[in-house]
Amino acid sequence: MGILADRLKVIKPSPTIAVTNKARELKAAGRDVIGLGAGEPDFPTPENIKQAGIRAIASDDTKYTAVDGTPALKQAIIGKFKRENDLTYAPNQIIVGTGGKQVLYNALVATLNPGDEVIIPAPYWVSYPDMVALADGTPVSVACPQNNGFKLRPEDLEAAITPKTKWVILNSPSNPTGAGYTWAEMKALTDVLLRHPHVWVMTDDMYEHLVYDDFKFCTPAQVEPKLYDRTLTVNGVSKAYCMTGWRIGYAGGPAELIKAMGTIQSQSTSNPSSISQAAAVEALNGPQDFIPRNNEAFKRRRDLVVSMLNQATGLQCPMPEGAFYVYPSCAGTIGKKTPQGKTIETDSDFVEYLLEAEGVAVVQGSAFGLAPYFRISYATADEVLREACTRIQRACAALR
Repeated sequence: MGILADRLKVIKPSPTIAVTNKARELKAAGRDVIGLGAGEPDFPTPENIKQAGIRAIASDDTKYTAVDGTPALKQAIIGKFKRENDLTYAPNQIIVGTGGKQVLYNALVATLNPGDEVIIPAPYWVSYPDMVALADGTPVSVACPQNNGFKLRPEDLEAAITPKTKWVILNSPSNPTGAGYTWAEMKALTDVLLRHPHVWVMTDDMYEHLVYDDFKFCTPAQVEPKLYDRTLTVNGVSKAYCMTGWRIGYAGGPAELIKAMGTIQSQSTSNPSSISQAAAVEALNGPQDFIPRNNEAFKRRRDLVVSMLNQATGLQCPMPEGAFYVYPSCAGTIGKKTPQGKTIETDSDFVEYLLEAEGVAVVQGSAFGLAPYFRISYATADEVLREACTRIQRACAALR
């Protein structure tokens, strides 16, 4: 089709959204499908946050705002960074976008020239490589296998850096694995980065508050203050505050970079929703007591899913430190045959088999850059997870 741009050839539609859509279609057609593809808390937005949004509508706080965020929300973000991460920012070092995704994308568009490289530890969130490619950059995937806890080792980071490296993207706790970097592990990475002053750090801290057991979250500029001037610390209200549909992400970073990102935003989407921004102020400034309560439920679900998947023939599921995903290996199913006689050759085959045989929708590991695995989001009701895992056990037992 002659109308389409060449840049579309370098990207593909989001596999996680594709799985969610397929599950929806099958449900609409009457199939009994359990969708475990979406990375979205099943809890409602807390009442005080909803009321702040309602008050914004009632008081006609429904006009355009400053492109890069309201003064009130910027102040709330400044307070959050200081209180929780020991990072100090001025208002001109803060940007608010329509979700964390837009903030990351704007940063890449504002900084990448053709040929610039971005180091992305794999498994990675599906959107990173495509966003880099759309911004004319070159994604450099670095494999972080399960025996390293799915985490980037300092020697592998060192080996991946070239004169063309512009950014390294760090996501902790991680989507899709739930792996989180300890202070010591993060320090080992920041020590490498200190030796390469041309490399900038982009953090995706979206799952900061979703951590379990004794895991303590940390972010690169907090661990190594010398990196402050070349770190973009990205976060948002989607996951911890159960506000995925409100679409608010934000970042703190060097003023020159933040200004450039604001310029991109001014000519693309302009400001995020005024109503969502008002709700986000309440999220950051208001009571935080629901977060540990939600985390108790997530931890219970994590333990349930890990236990049940490890009882499935051919699966092996590590225990994640945070987020609400597990990333089990299906290596033990590769080469086996389904009851219909089809051989499972890849994790995509296995995922397709789960959907066809048992109506369980999950995402194949190849989408996240490390196979043969699959991702399950356990941000759904306990009884639904129990039923889904029972179906997965049954599907695995039927392979020969």
